[in-house]
Amino acid sequence: MAFWKRPAPGPVDFLIAGLGNPGREYENTRHNAGFMAIERLAEKHRGEIKRVKFKGLTGECMLGGSRVLLLKPGTYMNLSGQSVREAMAFYKLPPERALILFDDINLEPGRLRIRRKGSDGGHNGMKNIIYLSGSDQFPRVKIGVGQKPHPDYDLADWVLSRFTDRELKDLDAALENACAACELIVKGELDKAMNLYNR
Repeated sequence: MAFWKRPAPGPVDFLIAGLGNPGREYENTRHNAGFMAIERLAEKHRGEIKRVKFKGLTGECMLGGSRVLLLKPGTYMNLSGQSVREAMAFYKLPPERALILFDDINLEPGRLRIRRKGSDGGHNGMKNIIYLSGSDQFPRVKIGVGQKPHPDYDLADWVLSRFTDRELKDLDAALENACAACELIVKGELDKAMNLYNR
């Protein structure tokens, strides 16, 4: 009797990493918007993120006709580059084929900012990725999480705080748009993603 065999996994064409902090205490905090986006992407494209690899949790899915590695670094935010760099080296991916999803306090919840490349913008996770890879040529989707309520508010406390119910509604729409943007970027249509979703 012949048994159907699942085809062997092919080479990964693209890496999408969502940044955040592992652990239940950090779930649904502002700093974990990248985790939330990559989880939504996995849910939409049947790419369960549960395999432990590259100092994080990984899954694979087909997106825009390409095989994509989904990655949630398990190194905590400030050392995100360790995980991202390992995955890139294993699959021999250039920075242009490693899309990074992360939170941005300069954008209101619900807004996205897509960039082809650039500086870390003061984000520690992105700073570590750029430092360890030696490149700033990473495409990125920044997800708005809102500014501190007042200038004296401690930044660490703010990014580790949870969204309000109203903010979660706005964030939900942003996560949907982030998923659509990811698909366009993997297909090589980054300019189209920027035109549609940069608001």
